[in-house]
Amino acid sequence: MSSSPSAEHPLDRPVWHSLTGPQQDLALGGALARRYPPAIHLFAAAADDSPPALEALAALLPPTGTLYLLQVPAICLPPGAVALKEAAGVQMLASRSLQDEPAPPGLQALGEADAAEMLALAELTQPGPFLAQTHRMGRFLGVRIDGRLAAMAGERMHLDGHTEISGVCTHPDFRGRGLARQLSAAVARQIEARGERPFLHAWRSNTAAIALYESLGFRWRADVQVAVIGRAP
Repeated sequence: MSSSPSAEHPLDRPVWHSLTGPQQDLALGGALARRYPPAIHLFAAAADDSPPALEALAALLPPTGTLYLLQVPAICLPPGAVALKEAAGVQMLASRSLQDEPAPPGLQALGEADAAEMLALAELTQPGPFLAQTHRMGRFLGVRIDGRLAAMAGERMHLDGHTEISGVCTHPDFRGRGLARQLSAAVARQIEARGERPFLHAWRSNTAAIALYESLGFRWRADVQVAVIGRAP
């Protein structure tokens, strides 16, 4: 694949096209590199792999913290950075409408009042990076059982014409009820209702999650590269 941005699909660099598109109001940085505020998410991206863009990305690295990079092209580390962790993932796109999928009983919108419970559920189940204000990235839905937040799913990155499904997780006490499937479909429906196409990411090794999404009509679009980077010692 060419490294030229003009030859790439926006989904090849979803973080960049979110932070320069529908989520630009959340962006920190400038014309060559941007990141989300640290309480919302650790994702960052450069506009391309040119030295000026990578230098701008390096300037966004916190002194002691980390940033997450996610893109289809091979990741080029910014100067002065090291990869603390690297992993392979897949990017999947919805290939059909999910309007006929059943909604879970007790489906409800989640918001600021639910933030502490959402964070606790994400920390317990580890669906992917989820911080104290990650819920501000989009609309989240959940199911409560006996007053407890049993499962949730929501929206993360937003590009023109596409929105990512993320944060899909179920408390261990309530697994086996199909809540992850039903909530994923419910979030997909709200994305469809805006005239957008749902997409999502999964670790390549997470075959159970990939099989679930395939059963919902999501299809592989591309392999993605993921890296957690920090400042070199």
